[in-house]
Order: sequence, then structure tokens, then C-alpha cells
Amino acid sequence: MARYDNYRIYNVEFSNEKHVQLFKELEEQSDSMSFIGHPREVGQKLSILVAAHKVADLTLLLKHYQVTHRILTYNFQEKIDRSYSSVAAIGTDVAKFDWHHFYHLETIYEWMNSLAKLYPKLITILDMGGSTQGTAIKGIKLSHKSANKTIFVEAGIHAREWIAPATANYIINNLLTSTSQDVQNLAKSYNWIIFPCINPDGYRFTFEYDRMWRKNRQLFMTTYGVDLNRNYPVHWNSTGSSKDPCRYDYAGPSEGSELETQRLIKFIQDNVNKEQIRTYIALHSYSQMIMFPYGYSKEHAPNYDDLKELGRRASAAIKKLSGKIYTTGSLMETIYPSSGGSVDWAYANGIPIAYTFELRGPPDSEDMFLLPAEEILPTAQETFAAIRSIVEGAADKGYYK
Repeated sequence: MARYDNYRIYNVEFSNEKHVQLFKELEEQSDSMSFIGHPREVGQKLSILVAAHKVADLTLLLKHYQVTHRILTYNFQEKIDRSYSSVAAIGTDVAKFDWHHFYHLETIYEWMNSLAKLYPKLITILDMGGSTQGTAIKGIKLSHKSANKTIFVEAGIHAREWIAPATANYIINNLLTSTSQDVQNLAKSYNWIIFPCINPDGYRFTFEYDRMWRKNRQLFMTTYGVDLNRNYPVHWNSTGSSKDPCRYDYAGPSEGSELETQRLIKFIQDNVNKEQIRTYIALHSYSQMIMFPYGYSKEHAPNYDDLKELGRRASAAIKKLSGKIYTTGSLMETIYPSSGGSVDWAYANGIPIAYTFELRGPPDSEDMFLLPAEEILPTAQETFAAIRSIVEGAADKGYYK
């Protein structure tokens, strides 16, 4: 099991161009500093996970170049230990499935199967096919009426973002069991296709070997993994991704090279018209953002104004429910440049309402991808409220006619 004893998280701010260039060089040269995002511009703030043996070097550089910074945590392993302590054991009775623990892939699949038995007229188990390592990529279809338009939800493309599958599971459960008339109407008015973990190999790896693993588990000679959210055939590897297999945002040897990517592409292409998929939601963490195409260009999408308005409504719904602040805008203008992403691909292939959610915590989170288990339920509740706002707003604008 990979350990992160005495690793620190630094949040740095670039006050001038020299700072930007300094950290670009650090990112290129050091395999002991994990950057959350890339150094790009003056005024940018960036979090970096720094190995214990590099702390002294970085401390001197920060002092020499007078870089404004904060240390968010001094021992990252403590947060990892806390994260694993909130995992329900394999074999947990799925009748006790809740939103106070994180779950192994096998337990999630067993829970989904139990729902299909409890609600045979509403739930269908879907299987996209096998992953790189032959693991089934499973999801559910929740349908009260076959003629309904469909909302598609994808989670877990980045393995370490455990809150995303947990939130997807909550959405399934809430649509099935809520006593709220508004939620029941949402469940009955639309079909829902939800895949809680479309990177099952990577997700399993974070439980067994390395909590911070992000990519899939494809082997390239001596290193593993493609960032699946950089692998889609939409302006592939044009910005915000890497050609280096060792990097966390490696785009792959070619566009659409990965089995997981191919499975989702085929599923959407086979079903976008048949199932009338009109909305695509991708769940990620962290940074509290609600974003829409494009990630690869500053150019505005054709329905940018509608997407921006619906994003604002969703952010307002979250603020009203929990007080949390989520920013909204296009991927490019809100978080950072990226290409080859699933949401941009879905939008380019005929799904007009497409959003990427970055869930709790804030951009300078001390927990980063290791959100405490007590945050699962409130995060899932506010995400559901935001998605509901988007769907209802899109309906008002005629997107589901």
C-alpha cells in the first residue's frame, strides 16, 4: 500500500511571471510533487502535494522567490488513514447501505443488483462491457415510462474521487425512495441512466494499493494508466493534457484508445437517440464548480447563455440548501484548459445539456480528494438539488420537447 507519511499540501499563489515559470519547471522536473492543475498564469492559486523528502527544497525555493503560500496539511497520511477507516467492509449487508461510509466496487454492484430485485418494474441493470482488466462497467436505468427523455449521469472516471460514486448512488436511491412529491415527479418524468463508476479498475486500485490513484490501469511498459477524461476524441491532446505516460493527465497513445472510453462512446452512440438522452452529467471532485463546454477553447458553445443561466440556478439551489458556494462557467474559464473530456465529447455528439460537477470541498481544500465520510450525505443532497434545478430549468427552456 502506497504511503504518504509527512507529505504536505501547499497552496501557492503566483504573483508574477517568474513564479509561473518556476512552478512549470518544478512540475516538469519533479516526480515528488503532485500538482492539482497546471501552472498557467499570474494570480493563479494552486495546491501541490509534496513528498516529505522534498519539503526542505521547496521551503527554500518559496523563501528565495518570495512565493505567497499556505501549508494546508503537514501529514497527508493521517487523512488517508481517516479515509480508509470510513470504508465499509466487503461483505457488508447491502440492506444497510448508507451515505455515511464509502464502499468497495463489489458492494456497490451488489447493492445495485438488490435494487433491481426490489424494484423489478423500474430498475434495469446495464453493463457497458469489460474494462482494461476485464471488470464489468455497470450502471442502472430507472424508468417509469419508456417514452421519457433521459438524463445520463457518469461518475468515478477519476479513481480517487470517491465522493463522486457515492453521490451517484445517492441520486439512484433518492429517485427510488424519496417521499417528496417533487422528487417523485422528477423520477417519473424522466428516465435516468446512472453509471456510478466508469473507471472500475482504478477505483478498486485506490482501495487496495494507492488512495491517490487517478487514471485507469492500462500498462505501458513500466508505467500504468491513462487519464480517461483526456482520452475522448474531441480536440484530443490539444491542451491541458500530457503525452507523457508518467503524468497524471496522460491523454493516452491515441484518441479513444482506452477500453473504458470506447465502452462509453459506444453506449452513448447506441442510445442517444433510442433513449432520447438530452442531459449528460459528470461527477468529479473537488473545487465546488458547475461547468459546461468547452474545456479546450475560449469560444462559447452555441447555447452558452442557457448553460450559464442554468449553472447559476444550480449554484443558487446549492447555496439555498447548504450555504456552500459553487462557481459556474465553461470548463475553460472556470477551472483550467482541458481537452479530450467526456462532457465535451457528449456535447459534440448531440447532448445539449452537459455539465461537469466538481463536488466539495473548496479549491484550497485541506482534504483534497479525501472528503470525510460525514460530508457524503450533505454533498449528495446539494448535488441532487443542483441537478434537479438544471433539469427543471432545461425543461422550461424546451430542451426536453
